[in-house]
Amino acid sequence: MAEALRGLKRTNMCGELNQEFVGKEVVLMGWVQKRRDLGGLIFADLRDRTGIVQVVFGEEINSEAFKKAEAIRSEYVIAVVGEVVLRESPNPNIPTGYIEVKGKELKILSESETPPIYIKENLDAAEAIRLKYRYLDLRRPDIQRNIMIRHKAAKVVRDFMDENGFLEIETPMLTKSTPEGARDYLVPSRNFPGKFYALPQSPQIFKQLLMVSGFDRYFQIVRCFRDEDLRANRQPEFTQIDIEMSFVDMDDVIELNERLIQRLFKEVLNVDVERPFKRITFKEAMEKYGSDKPDIRFGLELMDVSGAVKDSNFKVFKDTIANGGTVRGINAKGCAEFSRKEIDKLEELVKTYGAKGLAWIALKEGEIKSPIAKFLSEDELNAIKDAMSAEVGDLLLIVADKPKTVFASLGALRLELGRKLNLIGPDNKDYKFLWVTEFPLLEYDEEEGRYVAMHHPFTSPMDEDVDLLETQPDKVRAKAYDMVLNGEEIGGGSIRIHDTKLQERMFKVLGFTMERAYERFGFLMEAFKFGPPPHGGLAFGFDRLVMFLTGTDNIKDVIAFPKNQNAACPMTNAPSTVDEKQLDELGIEIIERE
Repeated sequence: MAEALRGLKRTNMCGELNQEFVGKEVVLMGWVQKRRDLGGLIFADLRDRTGIVQVVFGEEINSEAFKKAEAIRSEYVIAVVGEVVLRESPNPNIPTGYIEVKGKELKILSESETPPIYIKENLDAAEAIRLKYRYLDLRRPDIQRNIMIRHKAAKVVRDFMDENGFLEIETPMLTKSTPEGARDYLVPSRNFPGKFYALPQSPQIFKQLLMVSGFDRYFQIVRCFRDEDLRANRQPEFTQIDIEMSFVDMDDVIELNERLIQRLFKEVLNVDVERPFKRITFKEAMEKYGSDKPDIRFGLELMDVSGAVKDSNFKVFKDTIANGGTVRGINAKGCAEFSRKEIDKLEELVKTYGAKGLAWIALKEGEIKSPIAKFLSEDELNAIKDAMSAEVGDLLLIVADKPKTVFASLGALRLELGRKLNLIGPDNKDYKFLWVTEFPLLEYDEEEGRYVAMHHPFTSPMDEDVDLLETQPDKVRAKAYDMVLNGEEIGGGSIRIHDTKLQERMFKVLGFTMERAYERFGFLMEAFKFGPPPHGGLAFGFDRLVMFLTGTDNIKDVIAFPKNQNAACPMTNAPSTVDEKQLDELGIEIIERE
């Protein structure tokens, strides 16, 4: 039978207790982790968010409390009054393992049915049931630690930004749809039938308007929304640390954010992050690593062998280069003994990224094994070996195709080799930061038949490339920069366009008429007529940052109530149908899809 607190006040949290509390009377409240009945004694592990402590009930300690303890079960909520004593059999594996509490009084505050999931660390249970009973999943100590680390990280960010002169300013959640990027989540307006608000994909335009407003330094830990198909570690609603500054250049933004990351990792993990971070250009990142977010904890860099094979008798190589493609490879040092089955798996991997195949050369002691060796002269083989710094025992893996396909497939192959050779993974906890700079300003969208902004339409081109905007848009580099950690982009930003004429040129290159540009972004263009300052900023993916701080590889482990891979919530059954009355008020009729 559940009881009221009846004046009891909790004096301590379970995980706080240690030998210094011996002899003191405490009042504890929490959940029963487990109960063990040894006849004359009943032991209960009591849990709250700070940890677990052992409580012992006995006939000789207090007969009434002992009798009540016979009824308690796992996940009952109880209050205990008792004396802290030393344990006869210490458990050094938990912080409270040298003491226990002699239960003198017990109140059962609420009972529990048998939970559908175990409340324990490192639970191996299906994600669907964990999300359906997320309030129980959140009781697990490892998930609670993640959420507490998230809280601490947010506090460190706010303290740092405040100390550096930034104001936290909220921006609207209901705003205008500006679909130049991912799909917007739309919210119908009752007061304006047939019109819609959009949930913000980011506060981009508003933070630029705050710079026009003269606030100079803005930040916000803010929710953002994108209606897109979910991939690994993506959520439809996510959190950014959003930052914007006036009268700055790229170096100013980079310097501040390096200091923020340094502070964050020191205060949360006690890890010393060295500054300045390494910087590489987008071009170098793609050519060396096949990725604009390279993991630099290990080598296995891509090597260009186009020069060595441009006149080759091997038609695949020769024709690829003649058609403007490239031939590049990875030297998997010491991997010549890979089995054919292992190499076939690597070939299947590169094919998923568009490569037509994977050429390979195994340099074994006294022989060369390769399905393409018969097409290559000895001089050509030697040229390939020289280009790839190859030695006996190495396995050379080569892809020939369009540059985009070569980089994508070899970038993925590099990461797979890194995992396979234990160069990355749970045993490699190094934090390797770098900046990737000089991104292309634009990329050509084959489906839309026009150039689109690689970051967003307000990113400034590099000064020396501005004159190429109309004539060679694919050659224009952006004043954009991404912060990368261990192969994950954790933040990105740019110096913004603050000149109205340059912004209009940018819209024209993107295929906008001025009427369409003003229809979508007119309020920003209008504001830019009234003295906008030079400005720039950056946004961190806060959820992804917290993943690194907690050591998990699943973004759902650091969000209190995440959605599943279909952007649905199994716990609340959102999204759901609504009453006809609500739809009528909004002037909306549901049309069933076939």
